[in-house]
Formats: sequence, C-alpha cells, structure tokens
Amino acid sequence: MSGVLGGTRRYPGPVSFRPGALDGVQTSPTGGQVEYLLARNSVIREFRKGRLSRLDVCDAHPELIRAATNLGRPMGEQCPICEESDLVDVTFVFGSRLPAGGRCVATAAELGRYWRRKDPVVCYVIEVCCGCRWNHLARMYPAGAGVEAVARKPLRSRSST
Repeated sequence: MSGVLGGTRRYPGPVSFRPGALDGVQTSPTGGQVEYLLARNSVIREFRKGRLSRLDVCDAHPELIRAATNLGRPMGEQCPICEESDLVDVTFVFGSRLPAGGRCVATAAELGRYWRRKDPVVCYVIEVCCGCRWNHLARMYPAGAGVEAVARKPLRSRSST
C-alpha cells in the first residue's frame, strides 16, 4: 500500500538538493533571472504607512555606498524613500575564481566579459540612493557558460505571449 499510513510512500523520482538550496543560494548557472520588484514595493508601502522607520529601510553598508558613488549607473528614477536623490544601480558578480566578497562591475565592457566567461557566475543588481542610504536587491541573474540566451534579456523588455 503506497501513500497510506503504515505503507511505503514512493515519489515519482529521486529528490535531491544542491548545496545551498535550502538557504536560497543560486548554485546553478542555468537558472533564470529573478526580479525582486514585489518585495521592493512591499517595503516601500510599509514605510509609507509608518510601519517601518527610515532607520529600518535606509541601512546601506558604507562599502555599498562607496561603490554606488564611484561605480553606480544612474537609473533615472528618484529615490522612493527620501524623494530627493536619484537612484543608481550597482552590480556585483560572484563565482569561482572571484574574491569571496564578489566583484563590483565598473563598466558595461567588464560585464560583457563575465557574459563570455567559461565559468558560470551569478550577478546581483542593487539599487542604491546615496542621499538617504536606501538600498534594495533589484534582480539576480546568471551569466557565463551554460546560460541560455533568454536569460540575457531583461524581464521588462520581454513581450508577453
């Protein structure tokens, strides 16, 4: 009797976990792009309702602020928290043969080199306000070897079918 109390339960196939799967760490380069827009909007909504203080949401690490000031790419949007400064994107790349703290990408040409890399990497794009120190993970995507061409296109530019 399978699937009944006291019986043996059989799954349709073997179940396996990759290292880091339970922690939410991407360990496979073939995964797709993940957008964190819903989480971002939730934090902004809670801040505007007064359930989160500015100290709760404006907590960027000094190294992130330094990277945003020197290497950030302007997004053309105003900060949703202070509504005074403009947001910038900062991209960090993690993978084998890179420093444990990742590498901050300075130029589009450097990012292109990671796309052509033989080893897979995972890229994290963080939006940062240098004025009030707001920061939020905007998206995560794989790059390098084994990544399909569809993962290279931003989700917002894809047409819905």
